[in-house]
Amino acid sequence: MICESLNTYKMESLMGQFIEFSSPVQHLLKWAREKPDEVYLTQPLGDGKVLELTWAEVVDQARRGARHLVDLGLPEGSSIALLGRNSAHWFIADLAIWMAGHVTVPIYPTSNAETATYVLEHSEAKLLVLGKLDGVADSWKQVGPVLPDELPVITLPMAPAFRGQAWDDIVAGSEPLDELVDRDMEDLATIIYTSGTTGRPKGVMHCFRSLVAPAGCAAELWAPGEEDRMLSYLPLAHIGERVAVEIPSMIFGFQVFFNDSLETFVADLKRARPTRFFSVPRLWTKFYQAVNARIPPKRQRLLFAIPVLSGMMKRKILEGLGLDHVNVALTAAAPLSPEIIRWYRGLGLDLLEVFGMSENAATSHAVRIGEMRPGYVGTPLNGVECRIDESGEVLVKSPGQMLGYYKMPEETAAGYTEDGFFHTGDRGETDEAGRLRITGRTRDLFKTSKGKYVAPVPIENRLGAFPGLEAVCVTGPGHPQPFALVMLSPELPLPDDEAREAFAAGLAAHLDKVNSELEHHEQLACVVITREPWTIESGMLTPTMKIRRDVIEDHYLRFADEWLGAGVNITWE
Repeated sequence: MICESLNTYKMESLMGQFIEFSSPVQHLLKWAREKPDEVYLTQPLGDGKVLELTWAEVVDQARRGARHLVDLGLPEGSSIALLGRNSAHWFIADLAIWMAGHVTVPIYPTSNAETATYVLEHSEAKLLVLGKLDGVADSWKQVGPVLPDELPVITLPMAPAFRGQAWDDIVAGSEPLDELVDRDMEDLATIIYTSGTTGRPKGVMHCFRSLVAPAGCAAELWAPGEEDRMLSYLPLAHIGERVAVEIPSMIFGFQVFFNDSLETFVADLKRARPTRFFSVPRLWTKFYQAVNARIPPKRQRLLFAIPVLSGMMKRKILEGLGLDHVNVALTAAAPLSPEIIRWYRGLGLDLLEVFGMSENAATSHAVRIGEMRPGYVGTPLNGVECRIDESGEVLVKSPGQMLGYYKMPEETAAGYTEDGFFHTGDRGETDEAGRLRITGRTRDLFKTSKGKYVAPVPIENRLGAFPGLEAVCVTGPGHPQPFALVMLSPELPLPDDEAREAFAAGLAAHLDKVNSELEHHEQLACVVITREPWTIESGMLTPTMKIRRDVIEDHYLRFADEWLGAGVNITWE
């Protein structure tokens, strides 16, 4: 008989009613009883083939994996590292770890050897579960050789050839664990090492209560249900994908599809036809740019003005993107240009911005349907308290708040005010409706040689609205005026000098427009188009595609005097 905990987390709704949640494992067991033969996870295998796993099959594999973990005799609550790209078996391994009474420590598949080694050592991982990796879209070729010989390893399906025990053999040779370890909602469930934009990552500790708190907010706002579908492709080592896709799928009982690779993304998206889609600004921008490359904005405006063609064209665009079934579209991790948000809205797809961080399980603010204001991340979620201090920093108290930083009590204490509000490190302001606008990071402010402070993020958002720009970094500490470094989209067609000149002319006109809207000390002296792409592997982007400002500045600021002294508004590196 399976031991099912009665421990629950109750959340009061805005209507005064209580919504009750158990741990993700308990919800999963419920769905396996109620619809055992329905497909839960759809995993592409390549060559057009897919693996479909039902709710009953997922539970059976997880219980067999849990039996093996229990039989290993690891200390109670051991840290078990999970390294791999998104896959159905990533979910199942996570469940098995929880069922056996242990703690999941995800590692980004793009982590370099130094970071992966640090996480394994700092978390005191007793076992490594190795998942889907190929050494091309991830850093396996760098990480594999430095893994400690004494560290036990389990290899999931689609893992690279490596030592250790194969998951399929474990499942075939183990009986299902009958009595799952009874987990209290306050038990430590996972340690998420923040990707961060500076320094070494900190291990954010989350219990089952804080992991399910975002689902309570989702139930209030967007009413997810069994009929929904989602595509999992953003890193599961990040809190966003865990609480936006993995945990809600277990709680609300909907189907999850997985992305095989970057090359198959569009095909995987069209296979899933998601009803809920969670993404980051970089991808929303790439979709926008891809459509504009096929149908120039001027032609779009003409077509959308014709009543008969307008609806048909908009539906065709959404179908081409695989987003025609989406009824809830979420964007997070960084600000998105209001111009791009308005473009999607014109297609009939409202992008709802959400705001949160690893430390509060991404449970802070969100845009309600019908209450969108471009540039704002919405109002506090149910149970969240927010205030802005005298320095302009956003302070938040959240039901998704972490237990603390693993083995870092001083850093944990420093992260909170005396009355329990968390220092987000973000600067912000609210409008008359209480909607929050993020104006930058407290540490991102820099001072020009004229003694004036510049907040780069709002300027980056304005400049980044120009088609063809994939990432923007506004910088210039210690110089008379700020300037911008920009990375072009790889898909941007610039076949010859004439095309480059036309692009530069358009960007120059956009720069003039942006500067006309800024205070004099904020106006950009020039825009530098960088030669090399900014990538996760180079350290210039975080695994969630945010710019690492310090790394970019370390690489480029040595050339600032030359660029600023040239007196040219658009410079090609």
